[in-house]
Amino acid sequence: MKKQTKTYLLLVLVIIIWGIIAVKIITALSSDNTEVPTVQNIKFKPKKIKPKDTFSIMANYRDPFFGTVPKAPKKKIIVPEIVEENTPKNTILYTGYVTDNSTKQKIFFVTINGQQHLMKPKYSSQGITLIKGSASQIRVRSNGKIRTIPIQQ
Repeated sequence: MKKQTKTYLLLVLVIIIWGIIAVKIITALSSDNTEVPTVQNIKFKPKKIKPKDTFSIMANYRDPFFGTVPKAPKKKIIVPEIVEENTPKNTILYTGYVTDNSTKQKIFFVTINGQQHLMKPKYSSQGITLIKGSASQIRVRSNGKIRTIPIQQ
């Protein structure tokens, strides 16, 4: 083929390609069928998030300049905090005692949370056990703890 025929053939091919592109652009701009997109109820389902894979670099190799191996870092010891129970404390007051002359047995007046009780040793009332008592003080067990309570006047 001659040089001119190749040029004419390529010119026709370029005009056809540009013509197709122009037709597509014109049909897209002048279309009268403009469809309004409809809204659909689509439920959103988020993807499950995978936890990140973490790592730490252990640089426990020999130092190239000094020739020393680094010491292992000391681990921090975590001491848990001691949490005291929030149990309400009973208010216990020792107000006096009475003795029986014939049996020499003592009966103690103990006020627990505003209520007065007559108690003998080894007697329990409202979770409070009287262990022993004297004229000046009593010993009681409350919530597993032994307390000494002096007389109130």
